[in-house]
Amino acid sequence: MAQVKPVQKDAYTMILDAIDQGIYRPGDRLVESELAERFGVSRTPIREALQRLETQSLLSRDGRSLIVASLDHNQMAELYAVRSELEGLAARLAARHATEEEVKVLYDMIEEDRALLDDPPAMARANRRFHRMIHLASHNRYLVQQLDLVYRSMALMATTSLAAQGRGEVALAEHKAIVDAISRRDEDAAYQALRDHISVAFITRLKQDNAEHMSV
Repeated sequence: MAQVKPVQKDAYTMILDAIDQGIYRPGDRLVESELAERFGVSRTPIREALQRLETQSLLSRDGRSLIVASLDHNQMAELYAVRSELEGLAARLAARHATEEEVKVLYDMIEEDRALLDDPPAMARANRRFHRMIHLASHNRYLVQQLDLVYRSMALMATTSLAAQGRGEVALAEHKAIVDAISRRDEDAAYQALRDHISVAFITRLKQDNAEHMSV
């Protein structure tokens, strides 16, 4: 029997994952030689990956250096506005197209994520998995592609709204309301429940950012 080789990630994906995981945070400088050494690849694919990330506005110029971009208030508001509409559409389509197995997986995720309430970074990763499951349950490849782009930009936020006191427990209750609506095949309720969920997350993040600026 032929042995299956593990999938090798390219330089672009490895850098993107590192930003998403908080290894590189907004404002951090990315150096070709250091990245090549960290990821065990030559500098040419690293250079190409950095150019691609800059084109996508995930990196910005600071003189001759490339740094991980950050989002100002207006950019964050714009991102959440787009995210809210696209995620709401994903929930609406999931209510129409999701299989019973996909709905079961969503419910299982909610229960499993309760064990992560005291670990905001792990909760944030679980939250992304949950949302991506809804995206996939929409059964619309073009919508999934657009949401992938939105979530790349979400990685530029230095903190997670799930770090706010009590937010994790509330978020799980919101997740259940979304899946309940999907399970009932109530498209309007699923759309609204997910949009409400994103709205609360945005309000929480705005409060976090305001508190951070007031403490400086």
